[in-house]
Amino acid sequence: MIGFSKLLCGQATVAEAMRHDRDSAKLPPHLLQFSADNRPLVVWNMTNRCNLACMHCYISAEDRSYRDELTTDEAKAFIDDLAQMGCPVLLFSGGEPLLREDIFELGRYTSQTGVRPVISSNGTLITPEAAEKIKDAGFQYVGISIDGVPETHDRFRKRKGCFTAAISGIKACAAAGVKAGVRLTVNRHNVDDLPAVLDIVEQEAIPRFCMYHLVYAGRGRELIESDISHQQSREVAQTLVDKALDWGKREVNTEILTTDNHADGIFLKNYIHRELPDREGEVDALLCMHGGCSAGTKMANVDPRGNVHPCQFWGHYTLGNIRQRKFSDIWLDEHEPLLQKLRCKQDYVEGRCGSCRHKTVCGGCRIRAEAVSGNLWAEDPACYLTQNEIA
Repeated sequence: MIGFSKLLCGQATVAEAMRHDRDSAKLPPHLLQFSADNRPLVVWNMTNRCNLACMHCYISAEDRSYRDELTTDEAKAFIDDLAQMGCPVLLFSGGEPLLREDIFELGRYTSQTGVRPVISSNGTLITPEAAEKIKDAGFQYVGISIDGVPETHDRFRKRKGCFTAAISGIKACAAAGVKAGVRLTVNRHNVDDLPAVLDIVEQEAIPRFCMYHLVYAGRGRELIESDISHQQSREVAQTLVDKALDWGKREVNTEILTTDNHADGIFLKNYIHRELPDREGEVDALLCMHGGCSAGTKMANVDPRGNVHPCQFWGHYTLGNIRQRKFSDIWLDEHEPLLQKLRCKQDYVEGRCGSCRHKTVCGGCRIRAEAVSGNLWAEDPACYLTQNEIA
């Protein structure tokens, strides 16, 4: 994740990260991206079932029952292993995680082990009663997907009224004392909605806005042609820079960050070099601490059947299954070739990524590269940096 607010407005510092030894077990949530270890934030797709069928779903979820998903007892054994390993966060995702009846039991269990439980949801099932259960179970954050203004959102979610229900879910969380934020996956069909969505975030006093770049997995693979252009990516990045600075100046308590395209970090670095040179050294150090794409390092995924993947978009590559081996054994296996390459990806990336002087703090998205070229290590087709910027 690239923290626009953190980097532009000084909401994260090298000194603060070092004070906690860059240890993911000690770092507060807003500094986890700057950890120095491979104890990952784990995204658990706890069910494939979803009450919606969104256009850009990376696991192509549907509203039906699925066989062979992890049982409650298997999930608890998995959570125990994460706690013993020192993993900082378990993100309960789906499908729609609130469709699993044991989510509150498992959230409470996770919290009791010392791992921070958070939820990724479409928000439509978060009533005031559900929000209270989320709070009581110990969930520390809920990320709720918004795809644009109401008409755009409902079209993407393929159900009228989804936008209103999602905003109601955010409000219900806030009323219950649970932090909830907006997640938006930008594409050509909603990019023009971005300023209006940012206005909604401010009007509703939502504390976090995270913009996802499109990754070509699941139904998202069908949307390669719907990704925004390089010029639009630059315009989006500048919009977020301007808004982060504006909110910082006016003391609007909302954080802006992006994920799934680390060219954003280089765009910020270049902006700060030109406009805020006093922050340049600090920002350079923080980007180095972050280290670019976190797949296989600070980010892991476990699917509903217990298969382990380098991140949530790597469903086609399985590292192992937690029913046969503990997650910690799979993740720390020094003989797993893909993990070892992802952890020094700068030695393997090719094309523009290979010649880029910023490859140690970016490295591109390997999923997009493979989807477009067939070569896992090829250049990221969504990189919008100019040749002068990477040379």
